[in-house]
Amino acid sequence: MSESKPGRSGTGPSAEDEVVDLCRDLIRIDTSNYGDHSGPGERAAAEYVAEKLAEVGLEPQIFESHKGRASTVARIEGEDPSRPALLIHGHTDVVPADADDWTHHPFAGEIADGCLWGRGAVDMKDMDAMTLAVVRDRMRSGRKPPRDVVLAFLADEEAGGTYGARFLVDKHPGLFDGVTEAISEVGGFSFTVNENLRLYLVETAQKGMHWMRLTVEGTAGHGSMTNTDNAITELCEAVGRLGRHRFPVRVTKTVRSFLDELSDALGTPLDPEDMEATLAKLGGIAKLIGATLRNTAAPTMLGAGYKVNVIPGQATAHVDGRFLPGYEEEFLADLDRILGPKVKREDVHADKALETSFDGDLVDAMQTALRAEDPIARAVPYMLSGGTDAKSFDDLGIRGFGFAPLKLPPELDFAGMFHGVDERVPLDGLKFGARVLDRFLDEA
Repeated sequence: MSESKPGRSGTGPSAEDEVVDLCRDLIRIDTSNYGDHSGPGERAAAEYVAEKLAEVGLEPQIFESHKGRASTVARIEGEDPSRPALLIHGHTDVVPADADDWTHHPFAGEIADGCLWGRGAVDMKDMDAMTLAVVRDRMRSGRKPPRDVVLAFLADEEAGGTYGARFLVDKHPGLFDGVTEAISEVGGFSFTVNENLRLYLVETAQKGMHWMRLTVEGTAGHGSMTNTDNAITELCEAVGRLGRHRFPVRVTKTVRSFLDELSDALGTPLDPEDMEATLAKLGGIAKLIGATLRNTAAPTMLGAGYKVNVIPGQATAHVDGRFLPGYEEEFLADLDRILGPKVKREDVHADKALETSFDGDLVDAMQTALRAEDPIARAVPYMLSGGTDAKSFDDLGIRGFGFAPLKLPPELDFAGMFHGVDERVPLDGLKFGARVLDRFLDEA
């Protein structure tokens, strides 16, 4: 049981009471991001968030970068406005979902088996709801944070953030004046080691990205003829080489720190060069950690031709490439060597890798807040294999962490929830996260 939080007074539901309903409401707004100019639901989500913030006395602003692509920003005055401010940012868009594949409809926000089901339950409407619930509770009870807090609920993260974080950083940087640190998604979740220790993984690094289009030009012709310059053949061979390639292990400082912490927790050495043995000890987080030990390039789309008896003159493929901090040049050189001279490579979207140290008052605040709610908690750094809007805010000199606290049942495949079928978040985990986030704001 958590300790009581001194200082809370006033009327209205607590953050813990309200967080599940807020998350259900957000899930029921279909904010699927198809990677084009459309953003169905993002405007509705922005208005919903703005309404919830305005109800408790804040003055949120909605910024629309393109029709329907809307983000909401608000600022909370702290006890000491002269201190550097903290940013809490989350995205409201989600990847699409096919309802036929799901146990419960992805946009119904159903509760079953102790979980809230739906697209965005962990990526990342859970954190959006925690933030709203905690802020609403604190505003109702008159509890100011120690310093100014900027809230940003953003569009378009799932397609690189062009219409969300990138737009605000480029066009409205003044919104983030004085901000030096930030927290957001894919961090602060638990990994149970044993009955005496639970690790909470705080994201301090993330891989960079090269989403790319591969193109091969060949000689068009009749499908019945012999053709030694077939674009499809050349492209498929190159994509096959790339998809099967194992990039070398490269242990960054964040991954080394994580493996050292985990080795200490398990009481056994972990060898990053022996991937099978190392990952076998990581259980449900193996997929999250495994991809942070090397660069990766995953073929995701193929396109060519228009008729079965016509050899096309061009074939294309798309690849999701991710590189470790400090290894971008090596990654690109490896790509060109693997693909060969006939394949033209061009970026569809590219962004940098990030890495910061696991220290400072903000990290101490995370550990203190976690321990208050879970006495066997230990915060540890890790690298995210994907990317977040922290990349855009880094351009403003804002040091970012992934800290969306969740205490998870050991049997839950948390990594599989991200962009997966039957995405869901435990109700107890949501409530735990709201309590931890509230305590964190007292310390941050």
